[in-house]
Formats: sequence, C-alpha cells, structure tokens
Amino acid sequence: MTTEILDEVFEVIKDRRENPKEESYVSGLLDQGEEAIVEKIREESEELVKAIEEGKKEIVHESADTIFHIMILLASKGVEFEEVMKELEERRKPR
Repeated sequence: MTTEILDEVFEVIKDRRENPKEESYVSGLLDQGEEAIVEKIREESEELVKAIEEGKKEIVHESADTIFHIMILLASKGVEFEEVMKELEERRKPR
C-alpha cells in the first residue's frame, strides 16, 4: 500500500478549493471557513475516541474521517500534504 490515495484525495480537495462546486461537501465546508472546519475536526476526533470501544472497523472508519478533515484544513491554509509527509520523514531520521 502506498500514500497514492492520500495524494489523490488531497488533489481533489485543492481542486474544490480552487474550483468550488455547489453540490460538493468539501466546497461547502471550505466556504463555511476555518471555524467550521475546526469544529468538524473536533467532532471527528471525538468520534474516533469513542470508536476505540467499538472495534477495529469503526476505528478505521473514524480515522479516515479525521484524516480527511485534517486534509481539508491543510488545503484551506495553503499547506501542502507533502509538507506534512516530509515532516514525518524528518522525525524518522536518527538523531
């Protein structure tokens, strides 16, 4: 498995930022602004914590939701997903 799907999803999110579509969830959330995006991340994070007691399937589902909404926040702030990946790579380097 690769991170290719993450790159694909992030490209779609950026496209919705640059070319909003009326029926798009992402475009709508971006249009609502930072506060709405942060609230959605908070909500999804809480659901992820609750999913710990529900089992692996729910943990996977809520993790995907949380990551997705973090990606929307990154795009809204002009942060490339690759920057986050590079930061994670840097953390793996021996000190």
